[in-house]
Amino acid sequence: MQPSVPSPAPSSEPSPASSAAAPAASSPVAASAAVGPRFDERLTAPRSWWVIAGLLGLSGGLVMFPLGTVATLGGLIVAAVVAGAAVSSYGSARVRVVAGSLVAGNARIPVSALGAAEVLDEEEARAWRTYKADPRAFMLMRSYVPRAVRVEITDPADPTPYAYLSSREPEALVAALESVRAEV
Repeated sequence: MQPSVPSPAPSSEPSPASSAAAPAASSPVAASAAVGPRFDERLTAPRSWWVIAGLLGLSGGLVMFPLGTVATLGGLIVAAVVAGAAVSSYGSARVRVVAGSLVAGNARIPVSALGAAEVLDEEEARAWRTYKADPRAFMLMRSYVPRAVRVEITDPADPTPYAYLSSREPEALVAALESVRAEV
């Protein structure tokens, strides 16, 4: 149990701590961090993948069937959990615009290091995934998401030419990037 500490009496003069915190909250980066992400999308796996994971669990049970009831249930549970974890892990990739940065998977790129963002329709997205692709590019692609955004990376210290990001809402992602860029 911790002893209680009496709080100071309220005064009409601002304390140094509150006056120092006020300018930081007015900056665009701090304001966007306080508000939350401008764009947040989780690239979840389609329902059919979950059905396949369930069927893999069932097949795990069938493989163990000759060994008895307990082994059948064990095989069913273990196979279903492993298949479900694989689908969940692959479908947990997120694309976010938060705190002045584009966060895609494990990559965090400041908006100041980004150039033009382009919405790609299904045909263009397929082209940038295949024959137009640059091996140096950062690609967060999910084949079950047909549309994407291509964002140039303008940082001279970074050899990555662009980021290819699968998105179900590419227009909203580009709008979020533009609004953050306008504030900075």
